[in-house]
Amino acid sequence: MKTILAAGSYFFLLYCCINGLYAQGCVAIRHFSSCSGNHLESNLLGEGDWQIGMNYRYFKSFRHFRGTHEEPDRVTNNTEVINHAHAWDFTATYGISDRLFAILTVPVVINTRSSLYEHGRDERHTTFSRGFADIRIGGGYWLFDPQEHINGNIAVGLGIKLPTGNYNASDIFYNAGENNQPQVRPVDQSIQPGDGGFGIALDFQYYQKLWDRFHTYGGGFYLINPRETNRVRTFRETLSPILENEAIMSVPDQFALRAGVSYTLSPATGISLGARFEGVPVEDLVGGSEGFRRPGNVLSVDPGISYMKNNIAMNLNVPVAVRRNRPQSVTDRETEQRTGEPRNGDAAFADYLINFGITYRFPAKNKTKTPEIW
Repeated sequence: MKTILAAGSYFFLLYCCINGLYAQGCVAIRHFSSCSGNHLESNLLGEGDWQIGMNYRYFKSFRHFRGTHEEPDRVTNNTEVINHAHAWDFTATYGISDRLFAILTVPVVINTRSSLYEHGRDERHTTFSRGFADIRIGGGYWLFDPQEHINGNIAVGLGIKLPTGNYNASDIFYNAGENNQPQVRPVDQSIQPGDGGFGIALDFQYYQKLWDRFHTYGGGFYLINPRETNRVRTFRETLSPILENEAIMSVPDQFALRAGVSYTLSPATGISLGARFEGVPVEDLVGGSEGFRRPGNVLSVDPGISYMKNNIAMNLNVPVAVRRNRPQSVTDRETEQRTGEPRNGDAAFADYLINFGITYRFPAKNKTKTPEIW
């Protein structure tokens, strides 16, 4: 029983700590579902094994912040921007060896955005986007043999993000054209399915047994997006002449860090509690940082529960935001220097994120199976 519980703890904490690195709210500009790092729980696979999975995420962003200061009057006065974002990641993973694996993730999104300021400020209307987002291809490697290091290990991953998602999705904007006529324009950057850039994703995960049934876990990723802008017009310069430097969309980097403690309730069920810090930096690591972006970050408390039986695994995480920050962007600084007036744009954030994942493993045929650990 102790061996089963130890193995169950091992795989539970890997599953719960890896499946949660997803952006929350408008701070991340869009879901960035294909930029969340590799699903390193693929170490469950032996050589020749396959695993398929689906991960669903939802959030509603509506609370506006400048810096760390919330502007509650936006909700009180019904002037807030409201995003509803749904994303599904469909993943296939192949075990090249017990330590090395390859992964393909195909994301699909459905987004809506309700606002006043984009439609003449007198009427609230909704814009819409849907379709495939940016596909990623990558792999990961456990630095130590998982069979010999069941109490602790470290994995590193590397992937590429392809610009397969539409980054010029358009809809009708009311009271926006000549003589206040409706006009077809690109939707806001926060609900564009893609960002238009080739990206490089670097990520890592670790776990370590603390004592019986308890483990600590952690991980993170950084998405490098070298392209500076994607040439898609924002029309923000039509709202105010001082926003001329925000007329074209940026292609920003993204990052996330996560750590916590997990506890195995039974060989099939476990719970976890952690914290995570994620967002979009003000400036990119590689390439320029001009164009319009909403930089920011969110610190969240991250509870989770997981269930595993035979080859099926499911998890549910609901991170709750405790600190939200929208710092000055590069274009904010430029405008402040040019006008001599303080400038810090705002962003809408979510209170929480719903993240549900399910995977199924297909063991390789005609090979000696390892002892059952689920």
